[in-house]
Amino acid sequence: MTGASSGIGEATVRRLAREPGVSLVLVARREDRLAELQAELGAERVSYVAVDLLDDDAPARVLDHVVERHGRLDLLVNNAGGTAPGPAAEMSAPSAAAVVNLNLLAPFYVAQRANAAMQEQEGGGTIINIGSTAERRPAPGTALYAAAKSGLHGLTRALALEWAPQVRVVQVSPGPVETDGSARHYGGDAAFAAASAQIGMGRFARPEDVAAACVLLASPGARYISGAELFVDGGGETPGWLTAIEALPGDDA
Repeated sequence: MTGASSGIGEATVRRLAREPGVSLVLVARREDRLAELQAELGAERVSYVAVDLLDDDAPARVLDHVVERHGRLDLLVNNAGGTAPGPAAEMSAPSAAAVVNLNLLAPFYVAQRANAAMQEQEGGGTIINIGSTAERRPAPGTALYAAAKSGLHGLTRALALEWAPQVRVVQVSPGPVETDGSARHYGGDAAFAAASAQIGMGRFARPEDVAAACVLLASPGARYISGAELFVDGGGETPGWLTAIEALPGDDA
């Protein structure tokens, strides 16, 4: 599980830890948080690799640890990602490369190593890439993030075909996800409530909602599902043009 120290990653770790017989390897940069999760969930079931996935040797270090400790890898959840918002016109070349590397290339390199292990083991394995509805709903300030997540969708489809039938590759793409800082990000409680009201289900996703989707796609019942993308977006958002029209003063003519 990459990006395991907080948010969707932490929620997925906690959800998977409830499954009987599951052993987990947590991957993130924050060693202090990984150690806390290991202590809470049990060192006999949980180990971790504190690493920055942008380092060239990180994927090899992660998969070497998994194979040495467990002898096999049944599920990879490629969750690490993100971006700092900023105008596309002002983005530097190093910043642009970092966004693409973290959200597209790092998941590919980790998946590549995971596939090598899964192809050689009985029963194969499953790779779940965590995408974003930003791929189809871009917003100002996140141009390269949206492009990278679009690329991740294409990568998921291509790898599913290339690595079948031994390895399934699927994608879970959340819409807006509620975090501790959501209200602050949207400008306060009232603004956050107004943004939440635009979602079909009347609220943002919670990390646990995304975790449940991952467990669903990792289950035996999904054994014929590969190359698919599952949107966890509460039905989507009300189109901006409709909101704008509803806000217009009434026509008294």
